[in-house]
Amino acid sequence: MKLGELKPAVGAKTKDFRRGRGHGSGNGKTAGKGHKGQKARSGAGGKVGFEGGQLTLYRRLPKRGMIRRNFRKRIVAINLRHLNVFDESAVVDIAALQSKGLVSNPRDGVKILGEGTIDRKLTVRVNFFSSSAKEKIEAAGGTAEVV
Repeated sequence: MKLGELKPAVGAKTKDFRRGRGHGSGNGKTAGKGHKGQKARSGAGGKVGFEGGQLTLYRRLPKRGMIRRNFRKRIVAINLRHLNVFDESAVVDIAALQSKGLVSNPRDGVKILGEGTIDRKLTVRVNFFSSSAKEKIEAAGGTAEVV
């Protein structure tokens, strides 16, 4: 077999279906919509999940549990390697992170994650730390303080 002999499987490549392009196309006039009726009109289709007036599926199914969307904490995560932009023995808090452009909106708190390494002694004061991040900060001679 040579590269020039390769062909797609039978039925894998079909011509694009062009609706409403005259009688000769085999799909002219009503463009496959039939005659009259709601589904033949422009803009037809209706709401997602609409079943012709029958109670929709998502309303028929039982609801279980409580969805606590409004109470979810939105925490901004920063990896440890990003803290290397600060000078030796600097105090890193949320305001300092914002001034360096690492955090734009602290939302419900900032968490330092342990990805990467840190090569300087820093005092880091944020809301949350992962255990590996805390170990790496203290191993570099710095302190990790929970605000």
